[in-house]
Amino acid sequence: MKKMSTQKLVLSGLFIALGLVLPFLTGQIPMFGSMLLPMHIPVLLCGFICGWPAGLLVGFVVPLLRSLLFAAPPMFPMAVSMAFELAAYGLMAGLIYRYLPRKPIYIYVNLIVSMIVGRIVWGIVSLILFQLSGSSFTLNFFLTAAFVNAVPGIILQLILIPLIVMAVQKANLMQNE
Repeated sequence: MKKMSTQKLVLSGLFIALGLVLPFLTGQIPMFGSMLLPMHIPVLLCGFICGWPAGLLVGFVVPLLRSLLFAAPPMFPMAVSMAFELAAYGLMAGLIYRYLPRKPIYIYVNLIVSMIVGRIVWGIVSLILFQLSGSSFTLNFFLTAAFVNAVPGIILQLILIPLIVMAVQKANLMQNE
């Protein structure tokens, strides 16, 4: 892997900081946090803007670091499963963006594919972790947690992320080139 540029390193640090801080905006009411998915936004943006290596790393680090610093989300199984989920988001967003045309429709396609892949990864890792702890992880739980409860966050991501990515493209500030 190529050495990360200083600018990508600084931006990645910013995205980690945002991933640590944004949940405080919704943390007063825990249900909002699980609905609005505040850690997901900076990770997806990092993948788009800085590329897949940074997106993967930021996605993996944010939930684990947040759990260590603030005990939220709980380390096992939540933060561990989220680390793999968010790493998949950052990886896919950066990888797909690298190869698709720079048109708005492809930002949406990328975002939707990245969110689906990330949720599938979360489901697989959660299934393994729940089984290791002797708990059950049902299809109904997966669908409810990954999709039904997450609808407000999914909508927020589908609105915010393309707007930010298009603004960064217009300003010619993309690092994922």
